[in-house]
Amino acid sequence: MKRLILLLTLLAVPTSLLAHPILGFPRHRGVEPLTNPLYSESCGECHFAYQPGLLPARSWKKLMAPAALEDHFGENAELDEEDRLAILKFLTSNAADTTWHYKRSIKITRSLAEDEAPLRITEVPYIKKKHSHIPRWAVQDNRKVRSLSYCNRCHTRADKGAFVRAEVDIPGYRNWADLF
Repeated sequence: MKRLILLLTLLAVPTSLLAHPILGFPRHRGVEPLTNPLYSESCGECHFAYQPGLLPARSWKKLMAPAALEDHFGENAELDEEDRLAILKFLTSNAADTTWHYKRSIKITRSLAEDEAPLRITEVPYIKKKHSHIPRWAVQDNRKVRSLSYCNRCHTRADKGAFVRAEVDIPGYRNWADLF
């Protein structure tokens, strides 16, 4: 009888509880969507505002250092200190290695060595592997794309943290899946 009660209790547990990060079961496929307007506006003003779950916290710390913002890939991206610290806190709190309920963030973290801190998302081993089969003419030579760093040019729901293959649309090509 005790076993039956235990079994019924386990069956009654909501799946959302089983997806709790503490239990280690990822709940979502992609990466956590952006929820921080300060980050979205400040960084999205110049480029696609990457979700924090695409890099580990140690990478975000390097990228958000005052000296790094002075020369942010050839541009001055300095922020006032209050905004810089608020954005840094958001990025590190939601980074790939601190967000365990998104499958893609887990895969990104697992692909990195413990001391590895890439400064570009395109340097993450998992991301490189996922894009390794795409020919140069479809991205770098494509005037509408130019680089893998422009995630949102091909991933139609990148702004929502969704990077699934079925939702890829390479500009200038009708059905990209037929090309590979």
